[in-house]
Amino acid sequence: MARDLWLGLKASPAPPEMSALSGRVQTVLGPVEPSALGRTLTHEHLAMAFDCCFCPPAPCHAAASREPIRMDNLFWIQKNPYSHRENLQLSQEREAVREELLHFRAAGGGAVVENTTAGISRDVRALRWLAEETGVHIVAGAGFYVDATHSPETRALSVEQLTDVLISEILHGADGTSIRCGVIGEIGCSWPLTGSERKVLQATAEAQARLGCPVIIHPGRNPSAPFQIIRVLQEAGGDVSKTVMSHLDRTVVDKKKLLEFARLGCFLEYDLFGTELLNYQFNPDIDMPDDNKRIRRVRLLVDEGYGDRVLLSHDIHTKHRLRKYGGHGYSHILTNIVPKMLLRGIAERTLDKILIENPQRWLTFK
Repeated sequence: MARDLWLGLKASPAPPEMSALSGRVQTVLGPVEPSALGRTLTHEHLAMAFDCCFCPPAPCHAAASREPIRMDNLFWIQKNPYSHRENLQLSQEREAVREELLHFRAAGGGAVVENTTAGISRDVRALRWLAEETGVHIVAGAGFYVDATHSPETRALSVEQLTDVLISEILHGADGTSIRCGVIGEIGCSWPLTGSERKVLQATAEAQARLGCPVIIHPGRNPSAPFQIIRVLQEAGGDVSKTVMSHLDRTVVDKKKLLEFARLGCFLEYDLFGTELLNYQFNPDIDMPDDNKRIRRVRLLVDEGYGDRVLLSHDIHTKHRLRKYGGHGYSHILTNIVPKMLLRGIAERTLDKILIENPQRWLTFK
C-alpha cells in the first residue's frame, strides 16, 4: 500500500467500540488491565486439530501411525509427532488441558495467548470454558493459518474483505459467537509466500493500523521468510513494534542473521521450548535446537540489548507434549527453563521483563 494511503488509513476515526479496548488487553472473558496478566505464555494452543500437517510415515511405520498413544510407542511418536494421526487431535484433550492450566497457574502462570486461527479448528467456546474453569487469562487469535488451510471462500476474498473479517473477530466475536479475539494471529505464512497469504498479511496490517492491536506471525521455514514478512507488513502500513515473529528457534539459527533481524524492531519469540527433535519433519535441513541452545540465544539477545523484545513459549499443539502423555506441559518454562536461565546469568529482573512486561506491552491495545 502506498504511504499516503497508509497515512490516510491511520488517520481515519477509530471504531466507537475501540474506546473500551484502548490501554487494555482483550481476553475471551472480556477486556482486562494489562497488569492483571502476570507471567504470560505468548504462543500456545489449547484446542486445535492439525490434520493439515500430517506427514505420512514410512510404510514400515504405517500401522504405528494409527495406534493409540502408549508407553511402547511414545518414543516413536515423540520423534515423529506429525506422523501419528491421534497425536494431532489436541482438541480431544479438553479435560487434560484444563488440568494443565491449573498446574500452570499453580506454578505462577497468569495468562496464555492461544494462537489457533481459522483452518486449524479454532474453538473459542472451549477457550472461554477453560478460562472460566481455571482462572487463567486466555487471549484468542483472529485470522487465518497457512495457505494449505485456506478455503476457496477465503482465497476469493479481497484484502478489504479480509480486513473486515479480522476487525469483526476482534470487535464483535469469532465463529458466530460474541467471544472476541484479542490478537491477530498466528497468521500463517509459507515459504515461498503465496498470493493468498500475502493478501492476509496486507489485511492484517490494515486491521492493525485501524485497531492498534497486537499481531503474531508464523513464518515460513526459511531464514529469509521473517525479513520478507516484515517488509510486506510495513509496506501495507503495519506496526512492527506491535508484531511478534514466532518460531525464531527453527527459522533464524545463524547469530549474525538473527541480530540483523532483531534490528527491524518486532518482538522476537522463542516458542518451541520443550521441543527436541533429531529430525524436523517439516524441514529436514533444519537441526532443531534443544532448550540449552534456546537459552543461549535468549542470552545473546539480552546481551545485545534486545531483552525488551524477547518473548517465550512452548507452542504446544500435539497431544504428546501434554503431561498426561509424558510431555513437558505448559509449565515447563516456569518450572524448568527459568531456573536454568538464572544459572546461565540471565537476571531475574530480565526474566520478569520477558515473561511479564513484554507480553503486557505487546498485548495492550493502543
